[in-house]
Amino acid sequence: MSDPVVSLAEVAAGYDAADGWRPVLDRVSLQVRHGERLALLGANGSGKTTLLGVMAGTIDPFAGTVALCGRPLAEWSRGELARTVTVLPQSLELPAGFRVAEVVAMGRTPHARRWFGWDADDQRAVTDALRDADAADLADRPVTQLSGGERQRVLVALALAQEPTLLLMDEPTTHMDVAHAAALLGSLARLQRARELTIVAVLHDLVLAGAWAPRVVVLDGGRIAADGPPATALSAEVARRAYGVPMETIVTEAGRHIVVPHLPAGLGDLPGDRS
Repeated sequence: MSDPVVSLAEVAAGYDAADGWRPVLDRVSLQVRHGERLALLGANGSGKTTLLGVMAGTIDPFAGTVALCGRPLAEWSRGELARTVTVLPQSLELPAGFRVAEVVAMGRTPHARRWFGWDADDQRAVTDALRDADAADLADRPVTQLSGGERQRVLVALALAQEPTLLLMDEPTTHMDVAHAAALLGSLARLQRARELTIVAVLHDLVLAGAWAPRVVVLDGGRIAADGPPATALSAEVARRAYGVPMETIVTEAGRHIVVPHLPAGLGDLPGDRS
């Protein structure tokens, strides 16, 4: 089995809020190995974004230890981290006045070998990133002319252009319709296999998460409630406890078990429909 790219042991973390200190993560231990594709699930406030921040080195835990590629995270310089870990946050403003390809090229900054201009490696990385994010057709578009879904694809391309070892993504399918979300996750899966990239992605769609990730981690109240393959870790009972709503398991025509909210009887009835 491959060595962990990132390893957390008994990590506790939180942040300062208006009403005082707010603890978020509670003694979380987790290892993500080289080449894994992991979906991070849980209700709002369960600690998903905080966990990504701890992995990225942008949030310092007040207890526990974090290691990246076998080295304590505290020993990494900012430049080393920038060349190894890429974070795609929930929201990131694209700079106005640039074309999409120029913005994506900004992802090459940690690898810069000269002050101005791109070299052949930079050009290749940008071209590959645009292709893998399904954004090649947007390369010459001004960023101010992008729709919400197009903007999200450009942000993914920006992250891919950095060519990281560990890619951390906070809701990468935000603002995307189901077709573009499925296409993006498919591209990420192919990229992960081809480059042996390690990906941790926060997702809200349980169906897409279960179909995309060989491993899912469910957070509940700052603790890991389940960790494993979707068929076992993403059960109706685990999802019910994590999200606080009734869940049920549905078997698709292909035999896949998926978890969906159990809607109260009559919620979807049309007016006057009592059948």
